[in-house]
Amino acid sequence: MDTARFNARLSLEQKALFERASILGGYRSLTDFIFKTAQMKAEEIIKENEKIIASERDSQLFYDVVTKGKAPSRNLKNAYKAYQEFQKTIK
Repeated sequence: MDTARFNARLSLEQKALFERASILGGYRSLTDFIFKTAQMKAEEIIKENEKIIASERDSQLFYDVVTKGKAPSRNLKNAYKAYQEFQKTIK
């Protein structure tokens, strides 16, 4: 695994808060706490953003199909007829 160095300056209040949280959370060190919680938050943000992007893309695809879609194929029409016949048998 490749590694990179990351430097940050914290206020004394931030450092005390983070140290307390790392101890209460059972983390091995302050560094471990900061990197693990930052990674979890980063993954959460990325996942949420990807959902929004996918949702927007899905909305556009749906709109395009509804407004610019082609007529149903013969296979799709036959499948729909078969489905309707099946529905009659289970009622």
